[in-house]
Amino acid sequence: MRGTSLLAFVLLTLAAGSAVAQEATGPGIRLAGDQPIQIESDKLEVREAESMAIFSGNVNVVQGDTLLKAGLMTVYYAKGAGSPTSGSQQIERLEVKDKVYLRSKEQVATGDEGQFDVASNTLVLTGKEVVLTEGANVAKGRKLTVNTQTGKSQLEGRVQVLITPSSQGN
Repeated sequence: MRGTSLLAFVLLTLAAGSAVAQEATGPGIRLAGDQPIQIESDKLEVREAESMAIFSGNVNVVQGDTLLKAGLMTVYYAKGAGSPTSGSQQIERLEVKDKVYLRSKEQVATGDEGQFDVASNTLVLTGKEVVLTEGANVAKGRKLTVNTQTGKSQLEGRVQVLITPSSQGN
């Protein structure tokens, strides 16, 4: 991986004695908006009048190198922009709940629930404990906000960090 990874940057910044809310930029969690999306779940409920689709039970979403898992995912579509069943819809936002797991390349983020706003390319993952890992390095907090286009992120809450010395060169 070229450059400093998001988690390594956050960990090094934290180690330098920074404040609770941390910001970093780098090649961290990103989405590949130009690649196809594969969604699997136990159940799909489409509510065309409400411009939404609800995937429930063992939800798995794959797009490029990114994997999202959750118990429930609700997709909200722009009104008047097509139908969720026609494939011609425009997604406004996603909401995921129930043991959210997000993997992008070497990083993994977990939490209780999350939202992704398409217009702002912003992913917010919240929970009793939000965990961001890369290899043996771990950062914990209560809220992780990531711009999936730029890789800029912020971890908030009572932030805890575990830095493995052998991983600092990565």
